[in-house]
Amino acid sequence: MNYVIILSGGTGSRLRGIDRPKQYYKVGGRTILSYCIERVDQCEAVDAWLVVADTDWQQAVLDEIRMLARAGMVSEDGRKFLGFAKPGKNRQLSILHGLRALQDRAEEPDIVMIQDAARPCTPLRQIGACMEAAKGADGAMPVLPMRDTVYYSEDGTRVDALLAREKILAGQAPEAYVFGKYLRANEALTEEEILGINGSTEPAVRAGMQIALVEGDERNFKITTAEDLRRFERIMEDDR
Repeated sequence: MNYVIILSGGTGSRLRGIDRPKQYYKVGGRTILSYCIERVDQCEAVDAWLVVADTDWQQAVLDEIRMLARAGMVSEDGRKFLGFAKPGKNRQLSILHGLRALQDRAEEPDIVMIQDAARPCTPLRQIGACMEAAKGADGAMPVLPMRDTVYYSEDGTRVDALLAREKILAGQAPEAYVFGKYLRANEALTEEEILGINGSTEPAVRAGMQIALVEGDERNFKITTAEDLRRFERIMEDDR
């Protein structure tokens, strides 16, 4: 089985002027989260998915799922939707909560994918490619090559080294992992260590899991800043 955990518990604090978390901001009459849900649900490789969301927003998520189902944008009656998990103090703790919510259902070799609610343009091809690549390793993640020259600075005031650009990669979501191994990799960390995690693949790398690389996609951007939001709004306007 292939599962997806959609992370929708963030506050979107870097998007000033918006009165709600960015994933619940509406573009084209729909929340940003709903575009993410639509793509995850429509991917044939995905068997089921859940949403990590604060209790205050869960009814809004249910309303969006019903709207998508009525419009035929997700499976009938949202049958792939498994329910909710509560968010943690940071992204990685939210992932751990999502993994534990799947414990009674997912088996050791199943694949679990981590997706951000604020990535509404992820191509279906990329979701399927990550799922497939994870089956041949312990996990998989999409990456983009670095186009700019990359330098290293020890103290942030001077250049100490020029790094090999061809060996530096920018990671994207969604990332996919073998469920049992990834759950154990996260549970092996203390809460303090989890709060220091910067990317969801870090616990896997620490645990010695083999993570395959999948070609990333420039269209799969995460809405983080006001400019990102304007970019997505322009994309939706062009698609009308």
